[in-house]
Amino acid sequence: MNKALHTQTNFDRLNLLIDASILAVVFFLPLSLDIATTFLVTGSLIWFGKMLISRTWELGRLPFDHILALLILFGTLSIAASPDRFFSFYNYGHLMGRYVLLYYLVSHNVKSFEQIKRLVGALLASAVIVSLYGFYQYILGVDANSFEWVDAQQFPDLKVRVFSTLQNPNLLAGFLVTIIAIAIGLGLQLTAGDQKVSMLALVMVLGGCLVLTYSRGAWVSLAVVIGAYGILYDRRILWLLLVGPAVMLCFSEVSSRIVSIFHPTDTSSTLRLALWHSTLAMIGDNPFSGIGWGAYWLVYPQYDFFINDESTVIFHAHNMYLHLAAETGLPGLGAFVAFMYCHAHTAARLLRESHPAWVHGLLTGLVVAILGLAVSGLTDHILFSIQLSMLAWLLFAVVIAVKQAEVGIQTKNSYNVQQEKNIVERNT
Repeated sequence: MNKALHTQTNFDRLNLLIDASILAVVFFLPLSLDIATTFLVTGSLIWFGKMLISRTWELGRLPFDHILALLILFGTLSIAASPDRFFSFYNYGHLMGRYVLLYYLVSHNVKSFEQIKRLVGALLASAVIVSLYGFYQYILGVDANSFEWVDAQQFPDLKVRVFSTLQNPNLLAGFLVTIIAIAIGLGLQLTAGDQKVSMLALVMVLGGCLVLTYSRGAWVSLAVVIGAYGILYDRRILWLLLVGPAVMLCFSEVSSRIVSIFHPTDTSSTLRLALWHSTLAMIGDNPFSGIGWGAYWLVYPQYDFFINDESTVIFHAHNMYLHLAAETGLPGLGAFVAFMYCHAHTAARLLRESHPAWVHGLLTGLVVAILGLAVSGLTDHILFSIQLSMLAWLLFAVVIAVKQAEVGIQTKNSYNVQQEKNIVERNT
């Protein structure tokens, strides 16, 4: 008996270490990719070690394993079409391995609402730090022209664009829109007044930093997020689609960027259109096999109809859907879109169940956040960033974690009901 108790205590300690590793991954993900990766590997090794010690294989089937298998298959097959197979093979294993490992680590080890609450708290806390550092950059001054992030002739007043810990203003903006979507969902469902105020303050901090990125695509995504909440929760929220831009138009740098959304004449917009033209040509020549995972920058010079400069390296198509179709073929694109849709649809279905208010808010936030990522993919490819791709896979895993936590509660309740029936039968 003592031996069994000692073994269980050791397993409990391992579970705590795995849980701590997951929280560390989530917290450091937008702050430092290297640190997040270290904790991802550490947590995974502890998890696999636990399975070896217990001789129990914990990798049970998840709802969308079959779609994930297709996504992995099409990505693997695309390597054969790459002009540099070794690079594509290394890049594919390095990135897809990381995403799948995070997905399974979270899905199989986050099993309760309490764990999910801690995970979300770590993500929100990290987002605050990211935003505060963005404000620090704005005060310090980050020359947007030196990074070639702005057409100086089109936007002469725009001197500073913040990027915080995410290398690029558009990547920071994509991260902020995703977290804002989740924060709004939580804020609308929280009942305590102080909690609502705290969440409102968080949204304002994140939103203020988002404005300072001057990312037009992210602003459009945020408008979609607000529109979605207006439809799903309260139509009065839709007034923000008028009030927000009206306030932003009072600032010259912001107003010029907003107007350019409807009249895109700057070099950034022109380049995007040219890249889409080139990418469509790639897809037309390689509709099924693709050009190879991660090989866009290698193949682009053959389809360069605009820049005509061999020294210029273009890493992605500034459109998530075109980029995925180009590199992994239309089947690869279809598998990823299906994977994304199934998780959003599952979160939407879970909204029909009876949950604590914050869980309902989280699920709504997850649906809207995934929608925001889908919309942003029309004008950019922020998932080209390893950090933001890991964030997307983390959100998918959280959907599965909520589903499994709900199943666990239902199973426990059914067990308790059966136990009560057995006691009544024995007494009678």
